[in-house]
Amino acid sequence: MGNWGTTIKDNDAFADIYSEFFDQYNKGAEPHAISEKIINDNWEILEIEEEKNSLWFALGLALWETNSLNLQILNKIENIIESGEELKIWLDLGATAGGIKKRRISLEKFIDKLRTNRPKPKPRKKANLKTPVFSTGDCISFKLDNGNFGAAIVLASDKNPETAYNLVATTRVNSSAKPTLDDIKNSEVLILNFASWEDKVEVTWYMPDLYFKNYSMLYEVIGQIDIDFEYDVKNWSGKGYHFKPTFTSGWNMNEMMDKQLKSEKTKPQPLKSLYVKKLIKKDKFWTLW
Repeated sequence: MGNWGTTIKDNDAFADIYSEFFDQYNKGAEPHAISEKIINDNWEILEIEEEKNSLWFALGLALWETNSLNLQILNKIENIIESGEELKIWLDLGATAGGIKKRRISLEKFIDKLRTNRPKPKPRKKANLKTPVFSTGDCISFKLDNGNFGAAIVLASDKNPETAYNLVATTRVNSSAKPTLDDIKNSEVLILNFASWEDKVEVTWYMPDLYFKNYSMLYEVIGQIDIDFEYDVKNWSGKGYHFKPTFTSGWNMNEMMDKQLKSEKTKPQPLKSLYVKKLIKKDKFWTLW
C-alpha cells in the first residue's frame, strides 16, 4: 500500500492521478475531459483493491478545485467513505487502531469539503520546465528497515522538459555495508510478489515533481556505470525490453524492497529472476530480442 500518512493526499496513486490531472489542466484541457481520460487510462489502478479508492479521491479533489465536481463522482466517493469500504481496506492491511482513527477523521473532513461550493476554480499555471533528478548510469544507495543497504540503478533519463522522468531499476542488494558499483552490476533486479503483485519486475519511470520535497533525504548517489541500452519513455508497454515499466511520482524504491523482504519471511521468493547486467550491457553477439 503506497501510503506514507493518513491524510487523503498521502498516497502514491493519489499523487500520480492528482499530478496527471493538473498537468493536463494547466495545458488548457477541460476538467471533465481530463477526468474521462484518467479513468480510461488508469484502469489497472481500479483493479488494485488498496489503490482504487485513491484514484477517486484524487479525481474528486481535482474536480472540486476546478469547480467541476459532478454528482456521479461525488456519490461514488460518498459511498466509499460512508460504507466503511476504505477503512476496511486499511484494517485488512494491518493499520493500527490509531491509524484507523486518524484516517476516519481525514475521510470525514474530505467529504465535508467536497460537499461545499468552492468560490472560484483554481487558476491554470504556466508549465514549469523540468530536469531529471538523476543522470543515466547513476547508482543509488539507500537504507532498509533491517539496517542494511539497498541499491538501485538509473537506466535512462527523459530529456522532455515537461516530464523529465528517470527510469530506475531497484535491485535485490541487501548488504550490511554500503554497496559497491560491482555489487550493483552483479545483482538481481527486484521482482515483486508481495500483496497482489505477480512477479513484477521493479523497473519504474519516476517523475521528478515530489523528489526534493519528500524523498531526497533517502537516497545517495555512490557512483556511475555505463548503460549500453537506450530506453524510450514512450515505450510504455516495454516492447523489446525485459520488463514492462510502471510510472509514478512516489520514489519508494526502499519501501518496495522492504515489503518484498518482509513478504519472503512467509512466502517463497519469486522463481523469476533477472540480472542487472541484462539491462545495462549488450552481449558480445547482442541482437534485439
